[in-house]
Amino acid sequence: MFLGEYQHFLDTKGRMTVPAKFREGLGDTFVATKGLDNCLFLYPWPEWRTLEQKLRSLPFTRKDVRAFVRFFFSGAAECEVDKQGRTVLPVPLREYARIEKEIVIVGVGTRVEVWARELWENYLQTAGESYVEIAENLDELGF
Repeated sequence: MFLGEYQHFLDTKGRMTVPAKFREGLGDTFVATKGLDNCLFLYPWPEWRTLEQKLRSLPFTRKDVRAFVRFFFSGAAECEVDKQGRTVLPVPLREYARIEKEIVIVGVGTRVEVWARELWENYLQTAGESYVEIAENLDELGF
């Protein structure tokens, strides 16, 4: 399980340091893809395969399903962690997430999210204002 928030910087080669607490869970190679809210999602291979199976079970005859699956898989890339615990974030993914230098790496249970620091701070401010309201609505989801 991935938990916590870590602030890091990309180096000049577009590499980020994977927090030590996340390295074992992500493994030596993992999948990075375009996430929601303009962040990146990082998945260990077993979790990626589970997600892939769920997406395969959706009705491909629906236009919205095709669009989501196309967007999600076309942005995916296999990433490898080097001996120093760094990985290169591919340019298209960095551009999508507006990542330039300062990043925030967040553990979100079964995945890791990578955010441009400014976008993360904006998200926290907006989401923080509605945190209680969101929690109250979890009843509707059977939580």
